[in-house]
Amino acid sequence: MSWKPNRESPIPVYKQIVQYLEQRISNGEYPPGTLLPSERLLSKELGVNRSTIVAAYEELRAFGIVESLQGKGTLVSKNIWGTSRKRSPNWEKLIETGSFLPNTTMMRAIRKENFDLDLIDLASGELSPDLSATQYFRKIMSNEDFNYQVGYDHSQGNLVLRETIASHLKKMKNIHATPSSVLITSGAQQALYLIVQCLLKPGDAVAIEDPSYCYSLSLFKSAGIRPYLLPVDDHGINPDDIVTLHKQHRIKMVFLNPNFQNPTGSFLDMERRKRVLEISSSYGIPIIEDDPYSLTTFDKTHMSTLKSMDQNGTVLYVSSLSKTVASGLRIGWIFGPQTVIERLADAKQQIDLGPSIIPEWIANQFLSSADFSTHMSKLRESLTFNRDKMVFSLYDQLEDQVEFLVPEGGIHIWCKVKADVNEQQLLKEAMKRGVAFVPGRVFGTEKGYARFTFGRAREEHIYEAISRFSGALRSLK
Repeated sequence: MSWKPNRESPIPVYKQIVQYLEQRISNGEYPPGTLLPSERLLSKELGVNRSTIVAAYEELRAFGIVESLQGKGTLVSKNIWGTSRKRSPNWEKLIETGSFLPNTTMMRAIRKENFDLDLIDLASGELSPDLSATQYFRKIMSNEDFNYQVGYDHSQGNLVLRETIASHLKKMKNIHATPSSVLITSGAQQALYLIVQCLLKPGDAVAIEDPSYCYSLSLFKSAGIRPYLLPVDDHGINPDDIVTLHKQHRIKMVFLNPNFQNPTGSFLDMERRKRVLEISSSYGIPIIEDDPYSLTTFDKTHMSTLKSMDQNGTVLYVSSLSKTVASGLRIGWIFGPQTVIERLADAKQQIDLGPSIIPEWIANQFLSSADFSTHMSKLRESLTFNRDKMVFSLYDQLEDQVEFLVPEGGIHIWCKVKADVNEQQLLKEAMKRGVAFVPGRVFGTEKGYARFTFGRAREEHIYEAISRFSGALRSLK
């Protein structure tokens, strides 16, 4: 047998053997009733452990391709092409060959365990139920004044809500938008997906922050986009790094989260913002501004967005209500040139035929009411308290074992863990002790970091959560 499994392939060896044997059977090289090599012989020929062959044969049996007979061995099923035996689709093979890649193993494990176990959650990037706007939604939904047409709406989203968002952007963020230049999306995540799919092509180079939430998204890899990294310090990225990357790789787009960046909590200072916009207009490089946190500033001062400073139309602005109102509402938006919005709206219409009218109605009622300002005031107060509680807990429990920037807004604290420990083992040990966090490598090249979200856990659980993390860390030193 000349074929050998490729040990450099990400596909497990036993699955490669399954695919190889299935192909030979399909080609007629192993007709129905053929006796296949014994597990011991095949393992010797392929240079693998016998247990690997056992796993491969078991999977082939599960698909009805082979069968085992006492005293004979493993044979190709005689009824493989007949009517007496039905074959199941090879779902395992199909899920590995799709073009849209799965999330990282670590992120899938965190999400699964958070639902399956009773953990204090410092991992999820969302608000806790008591900080969301649920009470206001109850009041809105108890109101019988629902006058929206319940059917397919405009491809850009309901006009009334787009008018409300345009007014919201002007009042809260000093961004002058028109309803025709706003697209309603299912959160900021869908907005980023549409931008990547519609405005970029496989092989294009983009610049993202390092560390960055974007790094954890499979959508860049799935689309064949090449991401290059912009290091982030306490004041955000260095704008001149954009120029360097552009000269080396012809950057097509820059993705930035300048206000209380996820995960670092850093704020891109004013001089750097001006330089970013100058570079963007000089080189014609679009900036995608992801802005979920600017309204959470703890000192209540107005936070300038890049879009509010954009004089040349180079910034495509993305925001949502997920991080300030309720993640489950699934209302986000993109504001930019009308031709771009129309292109993205066309693609969105092909995907889901438009937004859900009920969340749009709730969002419009809430954003246009005085309750929104009341909610935001309470939210900033609560997040400030939670942040201070976490900062105290980190100093008290971990003292000189971690370093971190105290953020002035947002919902995350980014900690450098000084001890040299395996991040995956640390996460596993922390979960055993009842606390979840996100290891730094999920967000890029940084190792030895942890992101703690102080917006998700209840205030009374924060100290205990850091205590559990501290115990996990000490157990591995």
